[in-house]
Amino acid sequence: MKILKLFFLILIVLFFSNYTYSQKNKIDKIFTPEELASNFLKLYPDSIIYKGQINSKKWNYEQGFILQAFYQMWLKSGNNEYLNYIKRNLDYYVDDNGNIKTYKIEDLNLDNIAPGSVLLNIYNITKNKKYKKAADILREQLREQPRTKEGGFWHKKIYPDQMWLDGLFMAEPFYSEYTSLLGNEDSFNDIANQFLLIEKYCKDKQTGLYYHGWDETKSQKWADSVTGTSKIFWGRAMGWYLMALVDVLDYFPLEHPQRKELIKIFRDLSLNLLMYRDPQMKLWFQVVNKVNEKGNFIETSASSMFIYAYAKGYNNGYLPLSYYNIAEESFNSVQLNYLKKNNDLLNLENVCAGAGLGGNPYRDGSYNYYISEPMRVNDFKGYGSLLLASIELSKKKLNAKNRRVGLDYFYNNEYKNQKRFHYIWEDTENSGFSVLGNIIEHSGAVIDSIVKAPTSEILKQYDIYIIVDPDTPQETLKPNYIDDIAIGEITSWVKNGGVLILMANDSTNCEFTHLNKLAGEFGIHFNEDSENRVIGNNYVLGTFDNLPNHPLFKKVNKIFLKEISSINISKDAEPLLVRGNKIFMASSKYGKGFVFAVGDPWLYNEYIDSRKLPEGFENYKAAQNLFQWLLNKTSNNKN
Repeated sequence: MKILKLFFLILIVLFFSNYTYSQKNKIDKIFTPEELASNFLKLYPDSIIYKGQINSKKWNYEQGFILQAFYQMWLKSGNNEYLNYIKRNLDYYVDDNGNIKTYKIEDLNLDNIAPGSVLLNIYNITKNKKYKKAADILREQLREQPRTKEGGFWHKKIYPDQMWLDGLFMAEPFYSEYTSLLGNEDSFNDIANQFLLIEKYCKDKQTGLYYHGWDETKSQKWADSVTGTSKIFWGRAMGWYLMALVDVLDYFPLEHPQRKELIKIFRDLSLNLLMYRDPQMKLWFQVVNKVNEKGNFIETSASSMFIYAYAKGYNNGYLPLSYYNIAEESFNSVQLNYLKKNNDLLNLENVCAGAGLGGNPYRDGSYNYYISEPMRVNDFKGYGSLLLASIELSKKKLNAKNRRVGLDYFYNNEYKNQKRFHYIWEDTENSGFSVLGNIIEHSGAVIDSIVKAPTSEILKQYDIYIIVDPDTPQETLKPNYIDDIAIGEITSWVKNGGVLILMANDSTNCEFTHLNKLAGEFGIHFNEDSENRVIGNNYVLGTFDNLPNHPLFKKVNKIFLKEISSINISKDAEPLLVRGNKIFMASSKYGKGFVFAVGDPWLYNEYIDSRKLPEGFENYKAAQNLFQWLLNKTSNNKN
């Protein structure tokens, strides 16, 4: 009897000690993307490798997933700590010839394709050919990858005739990005086919959910003898699939005939998943349709993937606002219930370490199998999806007000190798505005291009209109000039509350006659000179460090501007950035609207994301400040 009492006493002590630990370590705030990223860097300061696990030292998708999250953090913040972390991890594997340590193309494993997206991103930034060569190797694997009879990629060579939902995320975002940047656009037909085949064979007609895998031969023990599908709706498998859809759409041509089909698949699965969201926790279970069934548990990686997809779906216009609100509610639940603090470090719990089908030892795909797979604290698949969800949720802020930023492509209309380039959103080279576009989107606005002459009907769709470096005959055979009709339309739009940004250039690279006629309406005149000239890499010559107390320069100590046209002002225009007796930035109130002018394109990729600039210049932060300031002007000016 004494032994029995002692046993129960021990149980009680253990229960309350665990309860006390759980309550003590429970958090009571929602952490920002910056805080989550900083925490991960404390957990894994040098490399993305599970401690004590040799296999995680190989080239693998989990590392690629985390690096993609840090790439998005870099786009959001411009913090080079994130960029250096990515490069350091990639450089451990990729040598100067583009060979990838531990990677074997003959494995024909789709999981190994996933880090390729980060290779392309870093290649676009650095132009170091080793990253492109490595990406080319991964693209070659896709050419050799075995396929089903209808063209679906086998998940791995060791899993013949099988398509898994996971494989769509492993291959298709990279395949799409590579095709968009370097490939043949016909490949988008192949990419769409992968999603359509999964929908055809893995979607359950009754629930609208998707089974984890499909065996074309129906010969696997886990496969249904009639349909060939596995038995269970595994949460993370659908998370990978949903993320793959919304990420691929970033690169899928707007005019492609199957784009609408992919959006419909995304919307349908997004809706169907809502039916199985736990009403109490606002999250999803490991086996999605078995809510509260014995042994089942809330799984935070799948939940975070759904959160990410819902938030991005709203931000990109595929889903209504209600999905963003659901995502935010679910995200808060993950943090408050499954993110625990211990020794000043955050730890994400309830992440399934891994699950699959077949193999050795054999995984039968049963309910008991999925609920028996071990969980891992701070698993990369969970932490990566939580960080991505946090970044995507942070973008909303101004979207509810429908702020739109239009960039002129009519007066700046340059082509190289039959492709539009130079100060445009799509240009990821040094000369492009792709990073600026990301900054604006992270400020909560929507970016767009304006390919026609501005009219009142066009301009009324936008809150901010940007004209950059209008073409000269030396740049474009038949330039479009800012004529009197356009000047009338633009000035009327500004007067009614629009915000106009004018970015000129130095004396040899800009059409000033017509630009100055427009600028003159607001008391601004570009002087057609070239100040602040920089010789070679002597970047200090482009320094402005005596900056005024102004919202544009909040927490900014030093910016870089070179070969810039100075400005004269009249009427109601005011100087903004002055050195000596010369003005380099100016602004002007005009009716209900506002004009900002600078004598240089200034915020193009080369001088905003530290591709060339040494540490210390803060053009990125200045760009963030500029659009926060001007977007606030639109909210003040618009009726």
